[in-house]
Amino acid sequence: MGARWPGPSDMDGRPTRPLPTGQLIRLSVYWLGLVAVFSGIGIILQERIKDLVPDPNVQYTTLGIIQALGVAIAVVVQPTVGSISDYTISRFGRRKPYILIGTIFDVVFLIGLATSDSVLTVAAFVILLQLSSNFAQGPFQGYVPDLVPAPQVGLASGLVGLFQVLGVMTGTILASIGLATGDFTWPTIALGVIELVTMLSLFFRLDEGRKAKDRAGRSWPSVAAEAWGTDILQQRSFIFLVASRFFVLGGTAFLVNLSVPYLERALAMVDPDERATWIVVTTGVVALCTAVATLPAARLSERFGRKPMIYASCAIGAVGMTICAFAPTIAVTIGGAVLVGVGAGSFLAVDWALMTDIIPKASSGRYMGISNVATATNGVVSQFIGGIVIDLFVRMGNPSAGPRAAFLLAPIWFAIGALLLRPVDARRREGDAPVEPPTAEVSPEPVA
Repeated sequence: MGARWPGPSDMDGRPTRPLPTGQLIRLSVYWLGLVAVFSGIGIILQERIKDLVPDPNVQYTTLGIIQALGVAIAVVVQPTVGSISDYTISRFGRRKPYILIGTIFDVVFLIGLATSDSVLTVAAFVILLQLSSNFAQGPFQGYVPDLVPAPQVGLASGLVGLFQVLGVMTGTILASIGLATGDFTWPTIALGVIELVTMLSLFFRLDEGRKAKDRAGRSWPSVAAEAWGTDILQQRSFIFLVASRFFVLGGTAFLVNLSVPYLERALAMVDPDERATWIVVTTGVVALCTAVATLPAARLSERFGRKPMIYASCAIGAVGMTICAFAPTIAVTIGGAVLVGVGAGSFLAVDWALMTDIIPKASSGRYMGISNVATATNGVVSQFIGGIVIDLFVRMGNPSAGPRAAFLLAPIWFAIGALLLRPVDARRREGDAPVEPPTAEVSPEPVA
């Protein structure tokens, strides 16, 4: 536990020794727990908001505000703690202490959320959950740049996308169990248990990467402030890629985060059991197609380039969301969901690889923390804007059209994401040397 992976690194700091498959999997498995929490909570809150806010004119706007408050915390916490972890020295390594603490508090706050029965207490625990989750996520995301050599980046990114999809599916299944039974307490707590289990697999079995950066006598507040230094504006490709990520992920989020009002109002599924079944089916189709697409897309990006694959994923996702918006039946919706899943899987794998290619490796916690601001905020912003549209159509006397109109925002999001990708220089940064031949046995060097 806490051992450093001893492989050599190139002049830019990227490791050059290949990682065993088990290590690559451990790099990704915690994503299952993290994503399961927010996928499950997103669906659970869509149902619980009806009891918390009886007025249908403002239900989804209220939910959007609650989620937005939590995301405001995420935007500040994740890059700051990720940057601090770049300099942290501990017996467990520089990332693991934050991951452990954040996960434990996630479980505590999920229990609080599960037992809350008012808008104010639910809002408070959503905010606290964002605080603790992003306390862990910022440092965690530094692992791929820390440990993965250039030729394995595509595979590692594909695995990240795969486990994120499994997380979406896990969270959706648990939320749907709550929807079918009418009891969301135990499904909410179970999300925390799953996150804890995946964290322990990482904590005890993953070998740490590079040594911490030297603080050079600076105070911790000074190190924390570094996350927001204006020098990052010099990384033009990074800034545009983060903006592109926000819109592309947000396009897919319209389907996942607005599934309950879409089924209930656009497709007239008033029975909670029926909605629960079709939420699982729809999300399962998206997840399966996403999972199938991740690894092939990662390999194709090595041959044809990262940006062409992302452009293709945007086009596929836009077509899929348009089909869902106009679908007269659930069968047609499923057809659109297939395309959304393929597009999402292609994007998740390739986007991670491209981000890992272009960031400064020694400050990976800082840069990956900032990049995940897009990941943390896109779904909430999509849900908030979509919720406003849905409530607007309720006030106009046409509630069935609201979710469809919200879905039609998704193709616009995909188009903006594709346009923002154009200025990105996708060339791998200097210093990424070819991988060394695999060794027969690699023994981690214990930390002193």
